[in-house]
Amino acid sequence: MRKEYALLFSVSAAGLWFCQQALAAAPGGTEAIGGLISDYRAVRIGFAAAATMAVCVLGSAYAIARIGSAAMGAAAEKPELLIRSLLFVALAEGLAVLGFVISMMLLGKI
Repeated sequence: MRKEYALLFSVSAAGLWFCQQALAAAPGGTEAIGGLISDYRAVRIGFAAAATMAVCVLGSAYAIARIGSAAMGAAAEKPELLIRSLLFVALAEGLAVLGFVISMMLLGKI
């Protein structure tokens, strides 16, 4: 279990590092050419958007798997808990939506 959390943390840290690298000014690589940013920066921003989306979707899938199975187990014993437990599944799904919004904002920088 701790290995999973360590892997998730390291992937998240790598994603944050790529986002920072994508938005940082590299010497000689980000001059505006005709009002457009250089190709290197565009590629880094695109990779940062892809990494952000991937990490958020993987985290959301993991959370939904854990919460969804617990919710169905609780609903099997007490059916009145189903609606209340589905709220937590929707909150975990919100993580994927947030990752999508952030990646679209990053792509808007290209």
